[in-house]
Amino acid sequence: MDRNLALEFVRVTEAAAIAASDWFGRGEKNKADGAAVNEMRARFNQIDFNGTIVIGEGEKDKAPMLYTDEKVGTGDGPAFDIAVDPLECTSNCAKGKPNAISVLAAGPKGSLMRLPGTYMDQLAVGPDAKGVIDITKPVAWNLSRIAKALDKPIEDLVVAVLERDRHTKLLKDIRMAGARVWLLDHGTVGAGIATAQDESGIDLMIGIGGAPEAVITAAGLKCYGGDFQAILAPHEKKFAADAETMGLVPGTVYTIDDLAKGDGLIFAATGISDGPLLKGVVHTTWGSLTHSLVMRSKSGTIRYIETHHHESVASRKTDGA
Repeated sequence: MDRNLALEFVRVTEAAAIAASDWFGRGEKNKADGAAVNEMRARFNQIDFNGTIVIGEGEKDKAPMLYTDEKVGTGDGPAFDIAVDPLECTSNCAKGKPNAISVLAAGPKGSLMRLPGTYMDQLAVGPDAKGVIDITKPVAWNLSRIAKALDKPIEDLVVAVLERDRHTKLLKDIRMAGARVWLLDHGTVGAGIATAQDESGIDLMIGIGGAPEAVITAAGLKCYGGDFQAILAPHEKKFAADAETMGLVPGTVYTIDDLAKGDGLIFAATGISDGPLLKGVVHTTWGSLTHSLVMRSKSGTIRYIETHHHESVASRKTDGA
């Protein structure tokens, strides 16, 4: 059954990606996000399963969102937790920049950790560096361990980091250790998953990013056999209080198995604009071309899917697009 759901879920991200892509480069990030959310919700509700949104993206920046505890699906079939980001890199999509994707993670009820809509300090690596990381250690310590695991000098490591003022010291420490930096405008999920792909050129991702995205990244890396650690970093008192209410302890290191439990996980993503993980949507005279990734942790299956969606351009358009 989860095999069928995996293919259904990739159709959800395809539809959301196409909807968001109609707003690509138009400077309307909330309209792009709203289009992706609406299409994702509509497609979910055509699938025979009993889904609950446990991680909805949007609260921390007051964007359109699928809400925590919202029910999706027809209600018939297995109960699944869902973590979603209908449009990761909302600003990038609006500005016409790379690395926007539509993404979700799913698993049997209770498999995905619930988190407040705030931030987490994160460290992501691919399968070859599994078991060698410790987010509580200095970055130079981790770089040395990862370089040894990957059998390459530190100087050849490429580290993905969000370009934020909060990362000034982190960037200095990475460069002092000798590694190279791949600066991200946005897009921790895509960069985190890309650490598991040799062809991406990214060896690890580190730094403070969204907590909702951390759960999705952990689920994807678990399907790949990678590794992930995170520590909550609430950016407002409200979110610190929310974390306490959820029973989350400040300073706790949450592992990949804490964030995404068991072997029944599904990860699906579709590119909106080109990035290290996926190619973006291409609109043609006959419709749309999408590039997607779908994975199942149970089987270890990793599929890249190129889909030709035959439709008229007029049928895609929303008001103003």
